[in-house]
Amino acid sequence: MKQYIPYEKRSKKEQKKINASRRTTWGALNPVTRKPKNSKAYHRQKAQNWKRELPDFGSSFFISHLQH
Repeated sequence: MKQYIPYEKRSKKEQKKINASRRTTWGALNPVTRKPKNSKAYHRQKAQNWKRELPDFGSSFFISHLQH
């Protein structure tokens, strides 16, 4: 019969073998906790979107004045 040796007293190599044998995969289950984004929170990118939606009047105004 083998004598029991505590985990802490085993060599690093032995501890690695034990740890590897205990590790398993989660399979199809993803352990990352997910939650919906806070709709009331301030989002810097979303706040800047109004600039992209506006038509560019500056360049068309400048071109129309050059043609006259």
